[in-house]
Amino acid sequence: MAPSQRTLDDTARLLLRIMVGGMMLLHGIGKLRHGIDGIEGMISSKWGLPSWFAYGVYVGEVVAPLFVLAGFRARAAAAVLGFNMIVAVLLAHTGDIVALSRGGGWKIELQMFYLLGSVAIMCLGAGRYAASRKHWLD
Repeated sequence: MAPSQRTLDDTARLLLRIMVGGMMLLHGIGKLRHGIDGIEGMISSKWGLPSWFAYGVYVGEVVAPLFVLAGFRARAAAAVLGFNMIVAVLLAHTGDIVALSRGGGWKIELQMFYLLGSVAIMCLGAGRYAASRKHWLD
C-alpha cells in the first residue's frame, strides 16, 4: 500500500474512533452527572438482576470510550461499547427495533450508529495513531 493511502486509512480510523468514542463519552458524562437510577430500576424490574449490574454502564459509556479515543486496546474497548449498546437496545428500545421516528428515520438509529461503529473499530483496529502502538509516528 502506498504511504499516502496508509496515512489516509489511519486517519480514517482515528476519525472513526473520535466520532464513536467521543460521542459515547458524552453520554457517559451525562450519566456521571445525573446518575443511573432509571437504569438500575429497569435492570431490576425487567430482568430481575441486582441493581448493581447497572454500574456496568459506566464501563461501557466512560471507560471503554476513553480507551477507544486513546486507541489503547481499542478492539476490546469497542467490543465492550458494542455490548453496552446491545444491552441498551434490549433494555430500553426493543419496541423501537421495527419502528420509525416522526421524522421517518429508524427509531434506534443512534444506538445502531454506536453498535455498528464499534463493530467497525473491532474489525479495523485503532490504526497507527493509537496509544497502544509503540512507534505511532513512523
